[in-house]
Amino acid sequence: MTPLKTFRIVAIAEAITWALLLTGMVLKYSDVTELGVRVFGMVHGVVFVAYCLTTVLVAVDQRWSTGRLLLGLAASVPPFFTVLFDRYAERSGALADSWRLTSTEPTRRLDRPVAWLLRNPVRGVLAGLVAVAALTGVALLVGPPAG
Repeated sequence: MTPLKTFRIVAIAEAITWALLLTGMVLKYSDVTELGVRVFGMVHGVVFVAYCLTTVLVAVDQRWSTGRLLLGLAASVPPFFTVLFDRYAERSGALADSWRLTSTEPTRRLDRPVAWLLRNPVRGVLAGLVAVAALTGVALLVGPPAG
């Protein structure tokens, strides 16, 4: 999996789960059922966390500027913007066909853990799944925003 393909898959998944959540909201506020929001809200939350973690991983490996990283993270908030950001990042050359840190020595502090994750793909995926589960658990404990 290349940075481009990895990022694209997660960006599209985030957009799809946004569409599902919006569909669930329409059903809820049309007094049809709240089940769509409960199910798709949880699915979207998990994919949202995965998108944010993937964005940070790719940003460190591809040496994105802080501004590009923040723009990538901000793209997860409005519906479907992750797909637009993916297209922008590809056009601007920010998503390469190979992982930089699999073949070069880490030089910056954040490079070291990312290089380890990329050089140990099975452990890296497991660490990613644990991180997504832990962050999703924290979000569930904190609860929805008060409003």
